[in-house]
Amino acid sequence: MSIFLDSELANEERAESAKFRIIPVPLERTVSYGSGTENGPSAIIEASNELERITVGKEPCADGIFTEVPVDCTGDLAEVMERIAQRTQAAAEAGKVPVTLGGEHSLSYGAVMGVARALKKPIGIVQIDAHADLRVAYQGNKHSHASVMHLLSEEGIRLAQFGVRALCEQEQESRVAYQVFFKDAEELVVGNIHEVDLPDDFPEDIYVSFDVDGLDPSQMPATGTPVPGGLGYYQALRLVEHTLKGRRCVGLDVVELAPDGNAAWDFTAAQIVYRLMAAC
Repeated sequence: MSIFLDSELANEERAESAKFRIIPVPLERTVSYGSGTENGPSAIIEASNELERITVGKEPCADGIFTEVPVDCTGDLAEVMERIAQRTQAAAEAGKVPVTLGGEHSLSYGAVMGVARALKKPIGIVQIDAHADLRVAYQGNKHSHASVMHLLSEEGIRLAQFGVRALCEQEQESRVAYQVFFKDAEELVVGNIHEVDLPDDFPEDIYVSFDVDGLDPSQMPATGTPVPGGLGYYQALRLVEHTLKGRRCVGLDVVELAPDGNAAWDFTAAQIVYRLMAAC
């Protein structure tokens, strides 16, 4: 089995007592444009072996990183979501940080709900994304990658979105209905904004959902739905890191990598994963 950062880990850092639980989810069922997300988790894990232990002066792997076997993504999507939820719930109940690797963005429903079940208290999502993902049952599928944040909002999960630059009227209405906090890409990029404060009443426990298409295609073209005008690498990470100050990261996912044969994009996604660990 492939192990995240295996080349750098000592035996005790790979143990089940590790702070971080890598949960690969090779899910690709509702993609609506480009394909290849099912290969994302394995590409990220392979590229992670080229990372260094230290990032931004921190060494997340010193707290341990345990890589689980991939989630079975066959069968009914609702069943797949429950399998994902069981994994993240078990990690959170054990006091670990589940790090879910996708795979398409629909998987975040199961990942977030598992953490919410474990903690039994309000959590909020900080989402980096080109899309709002607030459509209702997109193309007739309530578990569509384009509907995941609508489903989570219906569950009462608070949402903060950064970098969106493609949304429809229905999604604008959902933002109002669910009191979604947002700073869209044009405001952030044109204004060169790297730090945004969350509302005072936003939950203290934060789940980070990082869709790699939140980055500009010049920095991340290996994704199924690239949209011009996106966030820069450092900008996106700084936005997340700022929102976590004074709060607790209870889980994260990095989704929508569609490997295209260029290792640079796999490495970029792996570095994002490790940098987000450093922020937890």
